[in-house]
Amino acid sequence: MTLAALPRTSPTRLALVRHGETDWNAARRIQGATDIPLNDAGRAQAVDAASRLHDVPWSGIYASTLSRAAETAQIIAAELGLAEPVPVASLAERSYGVLEGLDHGGRAAVEAQAATIDGLEPRSAVIARARAALLEIAAAHPGGDVIVVTHGGVIHALMLDLSDWTFPTPDYVIGNGSVHDVIVDGAELTLVLPGAATGTAG
Repeated sequence: MTLAALPRTSPTRLALVRHGETDWNAARRIQGATDIPLNDAGRAQAVDAASRLHDVPWSGIYASTLSRAAETAQIIAAELGLAEPVPVASLAERSYGVLEGLDHGGRAAVEAQAATIDGLEPRSAVIARARAALLEIAAAHPGGDVIVVTHGGVIHALMLDLSDWTFPTPDYVIGNGSVHDVIVDGAELTLVLPGAATGTAG
């Protein structure tokens, strides 16, 4: 089904949650598709995220299949009394290829020496698959509120796309355990900027 063919229904709110911290996050190493588990700080961040989501009658919870997002979603679901999270492979983090495992200095060194990065997933591909996943989730919960646990790179790509590449600004941090809202109305996705009255602060 094409996006244009999607029926218009009641708007759905999707709360995009970035997974909790891992040891690689703490060391500022690039994770991408590498499946690094949560650390204890990350588990605490998942509990904290749940505490900021407890006032809403959530219709469901979905998560990337990578363990750091899946466990974050499981913790949130348990805290909020929700059913087991639904795994969605297309919500996984962007693949960074040969950059994975490097710190930011190592990444800069590789990028300075290579015109292309082996295995780096194009941001356009990340946007396309994440958009499709969000539309499918929203279609299953018309007019509802749904939690979607994913990754910083995915949320960043969606924010750029939905803001016409004006947000996030270079100094904006999509922190572990942060929450950002997207409203889905038919085939239209709208980013709720942090601090807006209808949004959830990140």
